[in-house]
Amino acid sequence: MTHAPVAPRDSGQQRREPGEVFGGGFALFADMLLVGLLTSVACLPVVTAPAAFSAASATLRGTAHSGVQISVRGYVGELRARLGPRTLLAGLVPPLLALLLLLDSRLVGTDLPGAKLLAPALLLLALGAAVVGLRATALEEPHRLSAREGLVRSLADPRGSLLLAGAVVLAVLLAWAMPMLVPLLPGPLAFAATAVDLRSPTGRPAP
Repeated sequence: MTHAPVAPRDSGQQRREPGEVFGGGFALFADMLLVGLLTSVACLPVVTAPAAFSAASATLRGTAHSGVQISVRGYVGELRARLGPRTLLAGLVPPLLALLLLLDSRLVGTDLPGAKLLAPALLLLALGAAVVGLRATALEEPHRLSAREGLVRSLADPRGSLLLAGAVVLAVLLAWAMPMLVPLLPGPLAFAATAVDLRSPTGRPAP
């Protein structure tokens, strides 16, 4: 008498299929939702935004290596490890840059020479700054939260930078069309930055 093969017991951990960087199916969707919400909450003080995105990337990178689902405790642990004077000081850069872009945008409607070229230049500057910032937050040690290293990797991997720029543009369009999705958008952005960094030759750790 033959017996049907017994399916292996589920260990309770979501595992990746061969060739996948992150978990598949609903587990990946749930992880991005959770990371997005946690990152949005951590970004509320504004100056904690770089640390929050860096913690999101580290959490996603951890699940890419281990295949284990993301947990609130794991994210909070990564966030605490990144909160410090250096990251809080870096958190002043995004609002200052946004203020500078806002002031410059007021010149678009004036009769100053080159005012018509200012709008696309500001958009490209903002997009480039967002890509470099996301690249910087997706870095592993020893270049964690290094704007210089983020710029170097952005220039060294133009294809990945273009993909990341597309993710930023899509996130802006979604925020404009459906503002209720704003709290969830940091998750996909951190996922995109981490995936680009993991798949980039410049993002692989040296042997």
